[in-house]
Amino acid sequence: MEKSGGAMGWDGAVNAWHVAGGVFRMGRREWLTETGWQNAYDDGVRTVVDLRNSHEAQRRDTDPSVAESAWSGIRIVSAPTEVPDDPRLTDVCGPYLNDPAHYLHNVRLFPEKFVEVFRAVASAPGAVVIHCAAGRDRSGMVAAMLQDLAGDSDEQIASGYAKAARGINERYRTHGPPHARERYMENDQLDPLLEQRGRTVVQFTRELGTRSFLLKNGLSQADLAAVQTLLGSRVSL
Repeated sequence: MEKSGGAMGWDGAVNAWHVAGGVFRMGRREWLTETGWQNAYDDGVRTVVDLRNSHEAQRRDTDPSVAESAWSGIRIVSAPTEVPDDPRLTDVCGPYLNDPAHYLHNVRLFPEKFVEVFRAVASAPGAVVIHCAAGRDRSGMVAAMLQDLAGDSDEQIASGYAKAARGINERYRTHGPPHARERYMENDQLDPLLEQRGRTVVQFTRELGTRSFLLKNGLSQADLAAVQTLLGSRVSL
């Protein structure tokens, strides 16, 4: 049965969620164990689209030790959503994107990069996972666009962001934040923030107009159709 918006129980995965059809999202792929990679494969995943900049894609000492053969049946595609340290972005959002208020700015600065993300999704032979570092903002930006194409309601799009934000917040509770710019938040602080940010994510998708934006910036009609087919497909979870 399709479990739209549900959490994925892939071993080791952090902030892993079903987006729509054959599309999923999560935090760093390096958190997956060998069993987790097999879990994802068993759920039909054949492509992982990494939205991070290249210098971020590396194993940490605290990550599980996983042989490359663990993902031998899954294609890894690097498709960053920004140009690292570009002052046009960092002057607005700081050293990294962590607020939906800046999504529209990011997308409009680097439209070609988002077209590449969607081309990667379109060319996937099976289900797709998109991921960034925390699985919250870069993944949230692309996931909201995918949900827009899938025809999700404002409530569903806001809920998708909130689930991911709560997911990484829980990670910070159990493992601590990765640096001083992030922190664990109790519900009395988190709830009103997510209500406001959920509205901002919805505003982003509606103002952008994902379909027209992608076509205007070079995504082919065929690729768009392939993405929408994938979003409309059923997966057994």
